[in-house]
Amino acid sequence: MDAEKLQRLRDKYANALGGEVHDPALKKVIDLVFSDPQRRKPPYSGIPTLLDAPMQEGFEGLDVALIGVPMDLGVTNRPGARFGPRALRDIERIGPYHHELKRAPFAEMKVADVGDVPFRSRFSLEMCMQDIETYYRTIPEGVRPLSVGGDHSITYPVMRALGTDRPLGMVHIDAHCDTGGEYDYSKFHHGGPFRQAVLDGVLDPERSIQIGIRGSSEMIWEFSYDSGMTVLHIEDVTRMGTDAVVAKAREVIGDGPVYVTFDVDGLDPAYAPGTGTPEVGGLTPREAQAILRGLDGLDIIGGDVVEVAPQYDATTNTALTGGQMLFEILTAMAGRKG
Repeated sequence: MDAEKLQRLRDKYANALGGEVHDPALKKVIDLVFSDPQRRKPPYSGIPTLLDAPMQEGFEGLDVALIGVPMDLGVTNRPGARFGPRALRDIERIGPYHHELKRAPFAEMKVADVGDVPFRSRFSLEMCMQDIETYYRTIPEGVRPLSVGGDHSITYPVMRALGTDRPLGMVHIDAHCDTGGEYDYSKFHHGGPFRQAVLDGVLDPERSIQIGIRGSSEMIWEFSYDSGMTVLHIEDVTRMGTDAVVAKAREVIGDGPVYVTFDVDGLDPAYAPGTGTPEVGGLTPREAQAILRGLDGLDIIGGDVVEVAPQYDATTNTALTGGQMLFEILTAMAGRKG
């Protein structure tokens, strides 16, 4: 390094504080995390919230409402996803800046953690379905919900609330298609929300893509193919690569409203063991991030991260990864505001 350059850097940075930056784009991010140029909020302090968002009661003034849905009565295997919202709230140091999309969603949108859906019963799956739909129907127009489950059955009543006026498109990352029918005397289990949503007219199957599918349940996903959904098995993802997967997703979705739903069992259990129905051979977190980032600019009217069951992962990596995927969806939502 030449002496002139070294002196320039010394003049500019030798006495600069951590909260002093010169790039205007980064300055708005600094303002989110520094109370003054010398003080940065410790990530381990304060009341934990989803993505460290401010807490708010109600939806007034919000662009995006972060919502917990602690319900797992629809599971077919290991329970525990009811603890997903709490686990993700305990995760720190995700965001606030997205280096790839060069965006700080909290600086560009009004976002808050509005708490959890209130349930009348911890025992009745049917009542929980009603409670979720009723709650989401109270969300004012213009406020987009981004939720944390809970098992994947929660997405069905959310879609019923959001897709009343126009059927939704869907980007669905999962190991399972979740288009099974009624069994064990219930149609509300987490293996069938998207069949019910299509049959109710709130989900457009021809504008729906399912990514990362694999495992032992292929024989019960006939509805996906018969209804016109685009199904990409994990082998398709590997063969195509993430850029082609993103291109296919954008082709399928088009320009209409889309719901993004992310089941953490879409990831390989090496990265996300804390879930109810893990399937080996899944996506890496980096592949999942690339796919979600590729949705930037779509008309994302809502989304969720589901099936985090933290008690099966002593490392907390599943919750950490789930939180990162939540931030990826939020950042993509900021690409098309209002």
